Amino acid sequence: MTPLVLIPGFMCDGRLFGPQIGRLQGERAVFPLVPMQSSIPEMATAILDVIPGRFCVAGLSMGGIVAMEILRQAPDRVERLALMDTTPLADAPENHSVRTRQIADVWDGKLDAVMREELKPAYLVDSPQKPALLELCTDMARALGPEVFEAQAIALRDRRDATDVLASAPEHTLILHGTEDHLCPPERHQLMHALAPQSTLVAIDGAGHLPTLEQPQTTLTALKDWLE
Repeated sequence: MTPLVLIPGFMCDGRLFGPQIGRLQGERAVFPLVPMQSSIPEMATAILDVIPGRFCVAGLSMGGIVAMEILRQAPDRVERLALMDTTPLADAPENHSVRTRQIADVWDGKLDAVMREELKPAYLVDSPQKPALLELCTDMARALGPEVFEAQAIALRDRRDATDVLASAPEHTLILHGTEDHLCPPERHQLMHALAPQSTLVAIDGAGHLPTLEQPQTTLTALKDWLE
């Protein structure tokens, strides 16, 4: 069966898909891969070099941006595509100075503060599980460290627009988002759905930017439907 590549978002590792991996591994080989290069094209090339042949690819946030670049570089190798809580647009110009300053702060020993105070709180809906999920996100960032933070931040900061590649999205394309995602809002996913006319659009209630953790069972169902 065609393998599945899972690409997590900024400063996340395979634990971002933890609630889904165990249920998906029984049906096919599953490879959570963390990109650590300093450009989106290099990230995509590294994944293409590791996984042979055709595969299914699902990416969340930065992972979705990398998945679209994989589609750009090797459309014939992408059997199924899932884009979750992501964007095809280039980074906003005003983000350049913010990302550059965050890189400096992280190298100054403020990784936890940047993740907890600036990034992750806006990702999650208010719920009883938010503190535990925030701690998990911070722990993933700690495990990756400042070098990966800098590389991924530069890759996101300098990325190019990817709207043109969605016209070549495969027949089985899933576009999924949390209804309360403020970082990559619903209208961004509606745009991707319009640009990939064969795609299926799924909105996950009660989730923000990280539905794999916030609404794990609903997200799992959507992924299984996409794969089947």
